[in-house]
Amino acid sequence: MDPTQSINTMHTENQVQVRVRFAPSPTGELHIGGLRTALFNLLFARRHCGRAILRIDDTDRERSREEHLMSILESFSWLGLTFDEGPVQGGPYGPYRQSERLALYRDVLDKLVAEGKAYPCYCSAETLEASRKEQLKAGKTPRYAGTCRHLTPEEHAEKDKAGIRPVYRLKVDREEPLVVHDLIRGKVVFQPDQLDDFVIMKSDGTPTYHLASVIDDALMKITHILRAEEHLSNTPRHVLLFEALGTTPPQFAHVPMILAKDRSKLSKRHGATSVEAFRDLGYLPEALVNYSLLLGYAPPDDREHFHWEELAKTFELDRVAKHPAVYDTDKLRWMNAYYMRTLPLERIFEEARPFLIKAGYVDRTFTSDDERSLTLRRIDAVRERVSTLLELVDGLAYFYRPIQSYDEKGVRKHFSKPDVAAHLRRAARDLTALTVWDLDSTERVFRQTIEDLGISGGALIHPTRLAISGRTVGPGLFDIMVLLGKDETIKRMVEAADWIEAHSSGERHISVEDDAPSSS
Repeated sequence: MDPTQSINTMHTENQVQVRVRFAPSPTGELHIGGLRTALFNLLFARRHCGRAILRIDDTDRERSREEHLMSILESFSWLGLTFDEGPVQGGPYGPYRQSERLALYRDVLDKLVAEGKAYPCYCSAETLEASRKEQLKAGKTPRYAGTCRHLTPEEHAEKDKAGIRPVYRLKVDREEPLVVHDLIRGKVVFQPDQLDDFVIMKSDGTPTYHLASVIDDALMKITHILRAEEHLSNTPRHVLLFEALGTTPPQFAHVPMILAKDRSKLSKRHGATSVEAFRDLGYLPEALVNYSLLLGYAPPDDREHFHWEELAKTFELDRVAKHPAVYDTDKLRWMNAYYMRTLPLERIFEEARPFLIKAGYVDRTFTSDDERSLTLRRIDAVRERVSTLLELVDGLAYFYRPIQSYDEKGVRKHFSKPDVAAHLRRAARDLTALTVWDLDSTERVFRQTIEDLGISGGALIHPTRLAISGRTVGPGLFDIMVLLGKDETIKRMVEAADWIEAHSSGERHISVEDDAPSSS
């Protein structure tokens, strides 16, 4: 099939279906800004019963890496985001990797040269730099001077014979401003002095971003281009290329930047910025997707929690803010905590399992249904008080590891009081008599002990919590006891009493610099 014929018929068909594309370059992991752009494309396609295409713009031979492509694809899979066409699922306009479409670009370039719309340029980097400096010195905007535009066939042959490998430039003859009607930003005007004969094919035979992107958008029949604001300056070149190819440009919408809280450009110095990094930090895909959609978009009902496909029913580009969005990690943590609490327990377990395995809490396969059930119950007890899966792992630590230390403030407040060791021993002894170890039984015996000792509930509850968990906050005390098990609970209470007595030396103040016991 002649690709140029396909380009020229792009808009001659009675095309009504919306087609959008997200086109990342595999030069790194999927950034939070890229995720938001991908989501806006998916939402726009769903809203208009169209199709969303994933295209991989991998013509940068030096920076593109297969591992980065795998990371991007895995990120979308983890996020639960599926495109209608792409390198995984295929489609009628493949291949969907630009590195597999190089012959198409060369064919189109040859046609542009044959039509007199493009030409080879042999200018060296030194020549171009000297021209740029001369124009700046004269107070002009640097533009290509057109040195190679009018070379004769003999001059071309001489350059080729000398072994000079040319780049190819598009001829730009424009005296009037170029106007783009952006669906988010409105009317954007580019003055003619901003445009020159720009490079569309490199000397090594690979297309520039401009040429490959425009050819693919035309061949894949893209109707709307929703992309990051940083590409706005590329738009006039792309419009000129569409015109040179003899086809109507798609409609453009440029999404504002995402800034850090200090209003600087978001970068790695601000912490995690990629989907993979957030995953490693224990964020849930539901939270990351939900939060990303709130960066510069205002849902019509002002809701803050929703599945992205719910938003597709009402998604409109005029609700996308024109000003930069501010990335707030505190808001993301809050969002993640919400999903930690409200998602089905099995869903949390599914995401937490790799973290639990890495921590050594569980094996890859459970030895019994009881072990799995106990793990789920422990997660359920802790998840209400944590914001991420990493915090969940930390919150579960005392269920799986011996107490290595006691909270310092807790020691000063709860272990330094008179008779606390004796109270712990008494409670441990009373609990030993239990034959049924459940919430009702443990609480009943424990409160009876409090009554028998004639002390306040807190005088025994707080030291016991510290004794069996090493902490002063967490799930309910009796939940911890039941989930820890009878033998381990009693053992830790006795060990804590031993530790208090060993470190008190008859004094009420206990040094917190000393190590807590190790359970064996």
